[in-house]
Amino acid sequence: METRAGDPGAFARFDLARVPSPAFVVDAAKVRANLSVLRGIGDASGARVLAALKAFSMWSLGPTVAGVLDGVCASGLFEARLGREEYGGEVATYCAGYKAEDLPEIARLSDHLIFNSPGQLQRFRPLLDELRGAGERFDVGLRINPMHSEGEVAKYDPAAPCSRLGFPVTQLLPEHLEGVDGIHMHSLCEQDFPPLARTWAAVEPVLRPFFGQLKWINFGGGHHVTRADYQTDDLIAFLKMIRVATGCEVMIEPGEAVALDAGILVGEILDLFDNGMPIGITDISATCHMPDVIEAPYRPAMLGEESGGATVRLGGPSCLAGDVIGDYRLPGGARIGQRFAFLDQAHYSMVKTNSFNGVPLPSIWLWDSETDELTLIREFGYEDFKTRLG
Repeated sequence: METRAGDPGAFARFDLARVPSPAFVVDAAKVRANLSVLRGIGDASGARVLAALKAFSMWSLGPTVAGVLDGVCASGLFEARLGREEYGGEVATYCAGYKAEDLPEIARLSDHLIFNSPGQLQRFRPLLDELRGAGERFDVGLRINPMHSEGEVAKYDPAAPCSRLGFPVTQLLPEHLEGVDGIHMHSLCEQDFPPLARTWAAVEPVLRPFFGQLKWINFGGGHHVTRADYQTDDLIAFLKMIRVATGCEVMIEPGEAVALDAGILVGEILDLFDNGMPIGITDISATCHMPDVIEAPYRPAMLGEESGGATVRLGGPSCLAGDVIGDYRLPGGARIGQRFAFLDQAHYSMVKTNSFNGVPLPSIWLWDSETDELTLIREFGYEDFKTRLG
């Protein structure tokens, strides 16, 4: 199983005993550093940079994000509302399937309303006209599927065969773009610049006839631009070239890049026994707290993991047989009551948590590695579990 790289950064000096277990700890200073990189790209290229709430929506940092980026992108009504209430700036909303009863409020909250297919847009055209006639102001966009696959994991590849995400660019006709202000495309996942360049080369000939009528092009997310080895200069030159060549405004929607290497998930070993190999039961559950570990799958990097010593298979407290995180060599060897932490858990893990089996949700803490200030953001208890089930 692939181990995703994780940079411990300032967490190498964080005392894990300062927070209860389990707990997410997010470094505000690292988020600010990531945002600075993104702002630099926006300033140098002229592109607008929106934070993808689907990846990281810790809204206590909304003012921090709003003070640097141009806005947010949302995946439906709730994220659009969160973006408008807590972040400010532009709100670009895309949803694979809108409900008619939600659209009036989404339109009120959004600057860009992006549809998944021309058919869906046409069905809602009378409602959109009615909303605009009542004074609502929003652009209309269409998400296209580039039909050019760069994804490394099939289930996370929006351009995989028979994908439900976006209208196939090979089927695009002039009538499909009547009344459409912009094009949205998103086919990357945790990738560097070359896949973006190849994707544009594949779709540009089809889109070229429409450049004169489009106002903007949104390249979506999946850009790992705050990674140390990302080709930032190439991206800046590319975005500038697109603006000149197309006459369109350009947007990108990084999500992971906002919180890359900015958070850890702290856990504790509850029990140890042997069943063909050492087994460690922890208060962190893959299925409840890090579902991508099972869905991708991948092996999260551990803070301070040793290169030698005994290997322990770590898993969660749930009854799911597959609630296994991976095999690790814990710092100093595994022992009951030992604290440990997985790296790079601020993005996606935090937004995907669930309370299957009644497993408690991790508390959320904000740490500033520059000042050492540590703040409790949210704790979760029995009532959080009970009230969502009805």
